[in-house]
Amino acid sequence: MASLDNTWADVERKVRRMAGQIGDKSPHVAKDGVYDDMRVDWWTSGFWPGILWIMYDMTGDVAFRDQAWEWDARIEQCLVRESNLHHDVGFQFLPTAVLKYRITGDADGRRRGLQAANFLAGRFNIAGSFLRAWNQDKTGWAIIDCSMNLSLLFWAAEEIADPRFRHIACAHAGTVLRHFIREDGSVRHIVSFDPETGEFLEALGGQGFGPDSGWSRGQAWALYGMANTHRFTGEARYLNAAKRVAHYFLASLEPDHVPLWDFRTGGGASSEPRDTSAASCAASGLLELAKLVPAAEAGFYRNAALRILASLTERYASLGEAGGQELLREGTGNKPAGQNVNVGLIYGDYYYVEALAKLKDWSRTVF
Repeated sequence: MASLDNTWADVERKVRRMAGQIGDKSPHVAKDGVYDDMRVDWWTSGFWPGILWIMYDMTGDVAFRDQAWEWDARIEQCLVRESNLHHDVGFQFLPTAVLKYRITGDADGRRRGLQAANFLAGRFNIAGSFLRAWNQDKTGWAIIDCSMNLSLLFWAAEEIADPRFRHIACAHAGTVLRHFIREDGSVRHIVSFDPETGEFLEALGGQGFGPDSGWSRGQAWALYGMANTHRFTGEARYLNAAKRVAHYFLASLEPDHVPLWDFRTGGGASSEPRDTSAASCAASGLLELAKLVPAAEAGFYRNAALRILASLTERYASLGEAGGQELLREGTGNKPAGQNVNVGLIYGDYYYVEALAKLKDWSRTVF
């Protein structure tokens, strides 16, 4: 990777351009270099304002703050009217309301973050000890992605000194250890339980190649989420799980240190698309993991993150004047459904910015 300062300067210039191009849209996917505009209750609505908040915190430029300011209020309206909010309120309120509160002390940001934590806690199924995924008919489903939303519950527990939120987060994290993370460190995407009895029913492939595969973004969610759970609890079992997932992820990477969309497709690099969003999320998670392990181990995880970020910057980043609106190309959203393959993904962009900011000693991460 070029020097960190040069890369960061390029990213800052690019985000300034994105701010003018995206405006008040809620982006998810960039096709042909242009970001779309999704419903505010869509699970990705927190990532673009999260990028703006990081840039404000790093630069002090109030233009970033002013563009990010109203986002938590916009998303809050989904809590008071009919909407499709679900387990991913962490993705929506952590990089908006909670980060806003941490940076500015805004009382409304704090209130909205706590309201979202209450909403998430209300999705906990005591039978089976899991946070329910999605809505509609998926009553007994849980997904690995929700590992990242647990930080909202841990934050709320600390913020108001109420351990109920931590108990729920730990109960779900324990279910992740029992039913999602395999012995070899590979990860299931969806697990179905009987919502009445809590009995394990089956694993489902979801956005991965199949129920027994290793969907790379699911690996990244688990790596980062279990590292965070250890950070909040101090329990070794979560740290060991994060390390096991990290080792599987790193051992499965392509020679350029960026993963295929699934590590067990039966295809090869020439026939299967990559997922740069899995790479950027994993890199940010590896930087967290490096801070949690003994000093003798830290370099292994930090250097792995640096290799991933260098490859993303040199081979997959779109930082120049001629590039599209996305920061990273070649993201894969949902390959089995044929949706959003070889595109820019706003969450991939967010974790790329987050990871680079961490390398520049930014410490206010909310995940």
